[in-house]
Amino acid sequence: MSHATTPQVPTQPAIVWNDPTRAEQFSCWLSATAAQHGLQIESLRLASADASFRRYFRIDAPDGSCIIMDAPPDKENSAPFVKVAALMQAAGVHAPQVLAWDEPLGFMLLTDLGAQTMMQVINRDDPGANLPRYLQAVDALITWQLSSQPDVLPPYDEALLRRELALFPDWYISRHKGIVLDDAMRQTLDKSFDQIISQNLSWPSVFVHRDFMPRNLMVSGPDALGVLDFQDAVYGPITYDIASLMRDAFLSWDEDFCLDVTIRYWEKARKAGLPVGDDFGEFYRGVEWMGLQRHLKVAGIFARLTLRDGKPQYLADTPRFIHYIRATCARYRELKPLLRLVEKLEGIEEPAVFGFGRQ
Repeated sequence: MSHATTPQVPTQPAIVWNDPTRAEQFSCWLSATAAQHGLQIESLRLASADASFRRYFRIDAPDGSCIIMDAPPDKENSAPFVKVAALMQAAGVHAPQVLAWDEPLGFMLLTDLGAQTMMQVINRDDPGANLPRYLQAVDALITWQLSSQPDVLPPYDEALLRRELALFPDWYISRHKGIVLDDAMRQTLDKSFDQIISQNLSWPSVFVHRDFMPRNLMVSGPDALGVLDFQDAVYGPITYDIASLMRDAFLSWDEDFCLDVTIRYWEKARKAGLPVGDDFGEFYRGVEWMGLQRHLKVAGIFARLTLRDGKPQYLADTPRFIHYIRATCARYRELKPLLRLVEKLEGIEEPAVFGFGRQ
């Protein structure tokens, strides 16, 4: 079959196809999809790329613009994205609607939630100025959690928690730091990981976005935030997403602001009937331990992105999540061995004072 008459995607410096076959597949798919949805092919431009092998284009349509996802099927499984997008739509969360999907080729047309992330509008110098946006995020999170059902999404169970925690010794310590783990270090990690997993699994399960943070929240209007990057959603601890929101791998707030938003979340969630417990102190402890698990995982993932995937920019945020890890470990007596191990890895002789420890 000849494609000699197929309209070609305009050549732009920002849009590069390393595989000529895939470029032609995309050209054919776009031509057919443009005809069905009234897309203006000549307006195609790069929107963004993420930490995976996916990338996104923006294209003009009769009523504004749409997003095209390029997710090579040999590297990315888009089925979870489609499934979770439908769950979010059903829950009343502002998430992209899938307008067209070529599953074998991995091309998808989506509604456009806008070009501005919450991260881009945040005032880093005045935490309080951001409270309205964070409360919008809290409202979206509670809406998502209220739609939770068991046996719909993969379980965030012990096996998955262990696989994630293993990224820290495997990629951050061994490959990034170049340190060979001795028996004592291994025992410290094993015992600490057992404690972290036990604490995290003690919390009831809800739908978990897994990357619920300002980089993945879109400013879609004065009263709404859109939600992106939800394809890894699972059914797991209710402490996870609020920890992700307030202990961002790319943005730090002082503890007063984190406490303020977390208390507001807890109060709203409790009023809505979500299983956050009746003791905020216990809930906050759960959020801290969940955040610790997340940052140990993130350290490993960022090292892997650098060493395996050639994306070194992520490791620039290493000091932020090492600080989170140390701050949480310093609060709890049972985590002191892990604190000493991390400080040894980082060459920190005198531990900083993070405040009085909690029991």
